[in-house]
Amino acid sequence: MGKITYHQTAYQNLDDFIYGRAIHPVALKNGMVIGGGTVYPEINFTLPPMLITQETMPEVISNYKEIITGICNRAVELESDGFVAEIEVLPPLTFNPEWGVEVCKTVADIIKEFEAKKGIKGAVRYTPVDIREGKDLEHMYRGKHWDNILKSFEGASKAGADFLAIESVGGKETHDEAIMYADIKKSLFALSVLGCRDMEKLWAEIVRIADANGSIPSGDTACGFANTAMVLAERGYIPKVFSAAVRVMSAVRSLVAAEMGAKGPHKDCGYENVYTKAIFGTPISAEGRTAACAHLSPIGNIAGCLADIWSNESIQNIKLLGGMAPTVSFEQLVYDCRLFNTASKKSYETALLLRDLHADSDSSIDPQAYILRPDVVLDISKALVKTDGYYARTRKAAELALSAIRKGFDDGRLKLSEKEEMWLDTYTEQIAELPSDEKAFIEEILPECEKLDPAKYDLTI
Repeated sequence: MGKITYHQTAYQNLDDFIYGRAIHPVALKNGMVIGGGTVYPEINFTLPPMLITQETMPEVISNYKEIITGICNRAVELESDGFVAEIEVLPPLTFNPEWGVEVCKTVADIIKEFEAKKGIKGAVRYTPVDIREGKDLEHMYRGKHWDNILKSFEGASKAGADFLAIESVGGKETHDEAIMYADIKKSLFALSVLGCRDMEKLWAEIVRIADANGSIPSGDTACGFANTAMVLAERGYIPKVFSAAVRVMSAVRSLVAAEMGAKGPHKDCGYENVYTKAIFGTPISAEGRTAACAHLSPIGNIAGCLADIWSNESIQNIKLLGGMAPTVSFEQLVYDCRLFNTASKKSYETALLLRDLHADSDSSIDPQAYILRPDVVLDISKALVKTDGYYARTRKAAELALSAIRKGFDDGRLKLSEKEEMWLDTYTEQIAELPSDEKAFIEEILPECEKLDPAKYDLTI
């Protein structure tokens, strides 16, 4: 299929923009409908600290069997409406695609067995790690790194994965530099010129593989970009308004997956995918307070406002007092989803009240939360779709984010320290001074990108 273009948002009315419901829900063969009115838990798990080698693969498989069996048993006991299990594999399982595919088949087979015997519906999201990094990377779109990622997707799709996803890294080497110096200009280059172009190539292949093998191309996340900025801002290393602007700019990059044919649910750690939902109407997975097992954040409640799937991020298979950590985390997700779904069943007004309580409880404290408010997201999205071109649109995203933060502060809806207010003014001026022409921008920024090898991206001006 060709690239999808858009000039208006899927949602027009704020009251329609809510958790559990998407304009274009995703239906599975077992009857689960993501975005069809029910919020499902998505449990994300990984191995305990251990080496992954050919010799340790039996232990790896044993861990995954233990994890998913514990989750399925708890799903039965809690009478779960259904769930998604996300397998975010570690680098050795992508460098050796057949190992990761064995893990996928193991998890998928156990879920199918429980569904047949106990009636608990489940689905598998398979997420190979984007290994296109490091000194031995030949090229972003050819060579062993690229080939192994595509083999991972194809093998997992044939092994029973319902959803294919990735946390792609195109432009990350440059964006890491941008974050280190809180450089919004370099961030914009990494996300728009490098990231968006990379997403086009990568997601064309993921969609092709998914369509050929009966899986659903779900979505991407700017985890290595916006979440890295968020974590560093939370620790006080970089301005929060920088991280907030990066989050909205990263939405343009993550939108490309949907442009190329991703159907959702878009990945949990892509907090920017609220903008994807606003513009395309596709369902999203989200994580908030339940992701504290993996990282701290200022957006624990507001992340739930628009979630169609509620996730925990990644948790290791270690023993806690209550049981194995993935099972414990799954229970927390199930209870949160019960609350979402009970509010929706009570009345639509109650569901909206719960959405707004989630938003209001976080959004006044931190600009990173404020730009995830459903009303702010919808307003920014409606303005953003009027701009064409990756560079122009990402620049516009920064402008709109900073403007929304300024308005929120001026209206008394958002707190900012004097230092954050100073940074807000600085970034607003810097964005306004950027060239309107992409070619001129690239010529200006390239000499500043020390770690970038443009040839590995086939980058020409």
